[in-house]
Amino acid sequence: MESTDNESTALIEKIPDQENGCANEVKKQLWLAGPLILVSLLQFCLQLISLMFVGHLGVLALSGASMATSFSSVTGFTLLMGMASALDTLCGQSYGAKQYHMLGIHMQRAMFVLLIVCIPLAVVWANTTSVLTALGQDPNISKEAGSYARFMIPSIFGFGFLQCQVRFLQTQNIVFPMMISSGITTALHIPLCWALVYKSGLGVRGAAVANSVSYWMNVLFLSLYIKFSSSCAKTWTGFSKEAIHNVLTFIRLAIPSAIMVCLEAWSFEMMVLLSGLLPNPELETSVLSICLNTAATVWMIPFGLSCAVSTRVSNELGAGHPRAARLAVGVVLVMAIGEGIMVGLILILIRNVWGYAYSNETAVARYVGIMMPILAASNFMDGVQCVLSGSVRGCGLQKIGAYVNLGSYYLLGVPLAILLAFVSHIGGKGLWLGILCALLVQVVSLLVIVSRTNWELEAKKAEERVFDSTVPVDVLI
Repeated sequence: MESTDNESTALIEKIPDQENGCANEVKKQLWLAGPLILVSLLQFCLQLISLMFVGHLGVLALSGASMATSFSSVTGFTLLMGMASALDTLCGQSYGAKQYHMLGIHMQRAMFVLLIVCIPLAVVWANTTSVLTALGQDPNISKEAGSYARFMIPSIFGFGFLQCQVRFLQTQNIVFPMMISSGITTALHIPLCWALVYKSGLGVRGAAVANSVSYWMNVLFLSLYIKFSSSCAKTWTGFSKEAIHNVLTFIRLAIPSAIMVCLEAWSFEMMVLLSGLLPNPELETSVLSICLNTAATVWMIPFGLSCAVSTRVSNELGAGHPRAARLAVGVVLVMAIGEGIMVGLILILIRNVWGYAYSNETAVARYVGIMMPILAASNFMDGVQCVLSGSVRGCGLQKIGAYVNLGSYYLLGVPLAILLAFVSHIGGKGLWLGILCALLVQVVSLLVIVSRTNWELEAKKAEERVFDSTVPVDVLI
């Protein structure tokens, strides 16, 4: 694992920053994005594999586990992923400025804050049954979901630590060890699910336990790599009490980072909930769920590009290379547009058969076919906004990004979706068209922000941010 990482680092270091042409920038970003896409897909597969095993236990078991998975995503995983993304700025700029020891301190500080945040989230998960029942969900499904969520509680702590480790390594251009670790974890997750679901007597709860074990397994693998790999020798210098100082440095970025991620993710989940209020709710909910699952899967590609460009931008700004940072944004935009067009064409070409992969019902398959062109358009917009959001994170402009997402989705997108679906009676198509309009406004707003960015000024801000948070290392272990 270490030799692979040294090769990747050597390849990146061979390209001089001052001679960073478009072709070399493309190579750098693809070298980062490829493994990061696989890491995201492999981590996404953990929940999916668990649901596949639960699906063979009956309809009620699957419904409860699916609801618990959605509930845990909305109330926990999305929030933690958003907060951890503040490290894209802090660790990335510190690495670019060669303040290597600060990466370990930033990661420890993030872990400390996320650990505290996980405690009230765990309380919410422990009361999932009561929350879902109060929201009017079916009592039997709510009870099943509550049981699943309770056994998922250990996973929220593991997930939080994992997100911090991923950002810590990602911002150093160390991506192949994460891909290997995630691959091993996912491979072990399959027999683990089989044993805990079918052989241990735990049933549905076994799938939740398997999730928790797998997240912590991944944390352990990466912890061992960080501690013993020479690649992290400069950035991990041991546990330091300085991590619990200057916590506001992290929180100031973590809160708007979380808001950016959560506002967008919650709007998509809201579409599925609203579809249950439409005429023929079973058809509408099934189709919207298929579309959302498809969108989430193909979104992993621009998400990998987003992580890559946030690393490139933060590294270059931290190093005092504003022109290189601007070039990175231009290159990733072209890549995202090309990827969006290609994936969109594929979605349109398979529109008449894709629905049958999820259902044997002709009505469902036909409805999915009608939705696919809209899904293709939204995927294109989502990909562009995703990489622009990565650029914003690299600069440390999360607060502006949070305002953009608030206005795009909740002042325009969601109200328009409700209007089209329930007043104009367009149904599920209206819900998705509302989201498409929100994405369009989000893309235009972020394009304006990025195009008007003073990169020289951002480089100066990065320098101030890095050296204001730099403290003497007081190693305890």
